[in-house]
Amino acid sequence: MSRLGKLLTGVLLSGAVALSVASAAYAADSDHKDEWAKFKIQFLVWTAEGVPFFAPAIAGAQDAAAQQGVNIDIQYGGSNTANQNTIHETAIANGVNGILTTIWDDEAFDDVLCKAMKQGIAVMAYNIDDSKGAAGTCRMAYMGQNFVETGYAIGKRMIETHGLKKGDLVFTPVEFPNAVYAQLRHAGVKKAMDEIGATTEILGTDTDSANALNLMTQYLVGHPETKAVIGLGLTPTSVAVRAIQEAGLNIPAGGFDVSPEVIQDIKDGKLTATVDQQPYSQGFYAVTQMALYLKYGLYPSDMATGGAGLIDKTNTEKAEAWAGKTR
Repeated sequence: MSRLGKLLTGVLLSGAVALSVASAAYAADSDHKDEWAKFKIQFLVWTAEGVPFFAPAIAGAQDAAAQQGVNIDIQYGGSNTANQNTIHETAIANGVNGILTTIWDDEAFDDVLCKAMKQGIAVMAYNIDDSKGAAGTCRMAYMGQNFVETGYAIGKRMIETHGLKKGDLVFTPVEFPNAVYAQLRHAGVKKAMDEIGATTEILGTDTDSANALNLMTQYLVGHPETKAVIGLGLTPTSVAVRAIQEAGLNIPAGGFDVSPEVIQDIKDGKLTATVDQQPYSQGFYAVTQMALYLKYGLYPSDMATGGAGLIDKTNTEKAEAWAGKTR
């Protein structure tokens, strides 16, 4: 046989082996379909139901559950630590196999999550992790954003694009200023501002857009010396441009997360950039890794979603098509 013939034969044999392995895995899943469906996995959304940011995360979780043949129970914590703990306690009492949760407070959930792990229940975090990571609480892996890195990235972009300088005030509104994500994002932004001698100020807005718009407008009216706005969450970023306009100012804005409103403001040149943390990936890979662990014993890995990537006028096409769906 010629050298080429041997090479082609080898390629075909390799392909056949790969197909055989894939078929065997598919057959194994088919054989255990009823068994996989019996897994009880709690998927905790830490805010109230209907918060736009979590629509893609929930869609990702549901898609992964369907793909893996497992069931998930979606619960909502209402941005309340006591409620979230009660939900997890109920899950433990009901004998769930896994808990997928958001650790938005460094201390509030330690007892219940460690209790779950001690009872053999798998615990993984998505969207927000303890600020100390695995060293801070009981969880196996985290799928989400590096908040300090991304806060620094949007801070640097605003400085470079708009010439912010020493003594400038940058307004950094956020839904829940005491939450881990808010503190770490602000730390990243502040790091960038400290490098040039600018200052920052946080204001809590909650997740209601109308309330956020009112609070942010009032702040800007009272602080006309503000040189830029950087929203540390989807709610304040979505209304930042309107708040600036209603306050009668002409200053730049940037922020975090993606929505149709945010993308339109970027396309219109009214919002400089936003950080994309890709919540669909957070939900999808959280459920996928949980399923792989429960089904096959494959230990989960930490995963950074979105990197430090920014969406601006140069790359809005995909984000616009999938805003509110997968981003």
